Amino acid sequence: MQLTVRIPDDYTEKLDKVTKKMGLKRSDIIRLALKQFLEESFEKDSRTPFQKISSLLGIAESGLKDLGQHHREYLVKKIKRDS
Repeated sequence: MQLTVRIPDDYTEKLDKVTKKMGLKRSDIIRLALKQFLEESFEKDSRTPFQKISSLLGIAESGLKDLGQHHREYLVKKIKRDS
């Protein structure tokens, strides 16, 4: 099947660089990208919600030692201060 797709100029420039680097045609690169996208879109992710975000936990500091216990108070103060 043939498919025509319009893409922004900057995509075309990047696509041309990749085709030269890899020695492939534009259509080959687009087929590979589409294949990868479709495979990833239909993969079943068996991780739990916690497992999906576990790498993000504990990577930021607020400087407030009791933020977990008093988050509402801090939020109310922030809202009043910004109003």
